[in-house]
Amino acid sequence: MTIPAFLDTKSGRRLAYHRTEGAGPCIVFLGGLKSDMMGTKAVFLEEWARRNGRAFLRFDYSGHGESSGDFTDGCIGDWAEDAAEAVAALTQGPILPVGSSMGGWQALLLARAQPERLAGLVTIAAAPDFTEDGYWANFTDAQRAQIEAGQMVELPSDYMEPYLVTPRMIADGREQLVLRAPLHLPFPVRFLQGTADTAVSVATATRLLEHATGPDMRLLLVKDADHRFSDGPCLDLIVQAIDEVLAAND
Repeated sequence: MTIPAFLDTKSGRRLAYHRTEGAGPCIVFLGGLKSDMMGTKAVFLEEWARRNGRAFLRFDYSGHGESSGDFTDGCIGDWAEDAAEAVAALTQGPILPVGSSMGGWQALLLARAQPERLAGLVTIAAAPDFTEDGYWANFTDAQRAQIEAGQMVELPSDYMEPYLVTPRMIADGREQLVLRAPLHLPFPVRFLQGTADTAVSVATATRLLEHATGPDMRLLLVKDADHRFSDGPCLDLIVQAIDEVLAAND
């Protein structure tokens, strides 16, 4: 196992990362909530990029993996800052973000903030606006009262330990929403979604497809694939989507 390098950000956070040199556009993997850069998809794509001579970057948001900070101190906006600083400091030229779950939201925020840097975009079970449409919308009155009283809410997960939702995550999430205003993606986009995903619904994927605008946008639904989207056939589909976007830039 290789030792990560570290980036000290302007916000005082220390981000762990692995960077592979190669031809651009640089593929930037954006992981999900409470995931880290040692996940199956991140490591698989890094190995694929190395074999194919492609530039690749994976990193841990603050409060995740080997980066500094505590998860419960973070929020969507903090992690968007982390992603923007990692891209600015560790990549040159065009990038191709590959965002998984919450990382899909992060990829859309990156695309909205600096579309000129993106050669394209791939998302896997993208979860835009989930703090509002997933958490807040489904909270009970008691849970909403907890948040409004400054207390955390604990939510079970089918895929890992329970999620701890903080008042700051809810409040900041409202400042980062991407499905309430025009979202133009002027480059090749591939959205991937499993029909057996219990964390992100097919309805979320189709809502994103219908909301966003762009010249080359496709949604691929994979029957019986779950939120992890990490078995062999699913990993191959991610590579296929990346290849399609890269080919459109040749």
